[in-house]
Amino acid sequence: MHDIIFLIYFKLILYIEHDMKIKTRFAPSPTGCLHLGSVRTALYSWLFARRYNGKFILRVEDTDLVRSKSISEKSILDGLKWLGLYWDEGPYFQTHRLKRYKEMIEIMLQKDIAYKCCCTNQELIKERNIQMLKGEKPRYNRKCRNIEKHVTFHKPYVVRFKNPLFGQVKFNDQVRGEIVFNNAELDDLIIQRSNGMPTYNFCVVIDDLDMQITHVIRGEDHINNTPRQINIFRSLGKQEPIYAHLSMILNEKGKKISKRYDAIDIIEYNKQGFLPDAILNYIIRLGWSCGDKEIFNISEMQKLFNLDAISKSSCIINMKKLLWLNKYYINHLPLVYISNAFQDFAKQKNFNIENGPNIESLIKLLKNRYHTFQELIDSCRYFYEDFKTFDIEGSKKYLIVSNIYILHACHVNFKKLSVWCSHVIFRTIVDISEKLKISIKEINMILRISLTGGMHSPNISSVVFLLGKSKTVLRLQRAINYINSCTK
Repeated sequence: MHDIIFLIYFKLILYIEHDMKIKTRFAPSPTGCLHLGSVRTALYSWLFARRYNGKFILRVEDTDLVRSKSISEKSILDGLKWLGLYWDEGPYFQTHRLKRYKEMIEIMLQKDIAYKCCCTNQELIKERNIQMLKGEKPRYNRKCRNIEKHVTFHKPYVVRFKNPLFGQVKFNDQVRGEIVFNNAELDDLIIQRSNGMPTYNFCVVIDDLDMQITHVIRGEDHINNTPRQINIFRSLGKQEPIYAHLSMILNEKGKKISKRYDAIDIIEYNKQGFLPDAILNYIIRLGWSCGDKEIFNISEMQKLFNLDAISKSSCIINMKKLLWLNKYYINHLPLVYISNAFQDFAKQKNFNIENGPNIESLIKLLKNRYHTFQELIDSCRYFYEDFKTFDIEGSKKYLIVSNIYILHACHVNFKKLSVWCSHVIFRTIVDISEKLKISIKEINMILRISLTGGMHSPNISSVVFLLGKSKTVLRLQRAINYINSCTK
């Protein structure tokens, strides 16, 4: 094990000492949304490149024409931009590189490291069934492997890679250590379909080769692809990148996230009022740690991130933790930053915040109470919009005939105030309490239901202050009118 670790670090030192630029890539396929799992791959790749002053490449692997969607491409680009994971090169699209792939396939055919295969689907299915009946692992029987390469085919064919028949493929994974595959277990994989389109495993190799990718950080579901890709690299006389395969991220039920079915688009977190700072902090801890440290800003992430601290164990999404982190950032990032972010969110939600209190004052009052901007907006609508109804239980308990004189007293005293500030408002409520011999708590609840429509709010003096004199007086009169209408 020590030899493996030494080899990994030796390779890394070689890259740095010989000024060989470290290059990582994020290479999603646009067959689904950009979710937490794929963002983690992008983040780790981005951080590794940033730590070593390297480059981060964005490549869209869109050769699956049946499942690739432009809406997924937009999700990928918008999501990365929102999180601030900007790329140094790209985005490259594989469908724009078809000519290059075709050139390389021709070279491989000429070098006799690939061959044309005209076996039909029916023949392949028949052979597979026979192998399974014998208890053998189904694989292509290499029937066309030794056909003379100059033979002209007059029917559809695929192109297969001539995988080595003997020996092993060994590679030192930076997360999992040494991984070994026997070549006898690997198939002669198809690198070009009968319609002329190249396949994933082939395109990945050519792209990584052309783009000089030094480190490939990706999910463990790609481990079985790695020996196939390494063999293609070596058949071309090229050195493969260093690999690091990340464990799966599981949903809250402990099941693997399906990119196409149950994964949440990262942009949805934006729409729910999460901050990119919280999302990135949460994601980096899904499989990576730095002692007991929980909170990381982006500078700390770039300084501290390393591959050897990545866990081999799967991670389970914990929404409570993400909500806690988002609340932490709402409370600890600069007030100006949070206020601007909230204004952007309100605009995105078509929530008009012009006719209301100062945003920084509002954020200062409410930020300790809520986890997301959406929760914050839902809680503060009464500052900007007139509510249509009062809380049923609250109105039954507080908006009653026996309390109407308290509302009149508040209405008169607030209307006379020449200085409008929280302290003066508080003293006014205290004076009313002493004069009417009613508890401050009781008065506050009557004011709360009258001014906000609900039973819960921050301290009522601050609410009255931010609501403003005009709205306060009008809503108190409205509450009085409501009680009067209920007695008729």
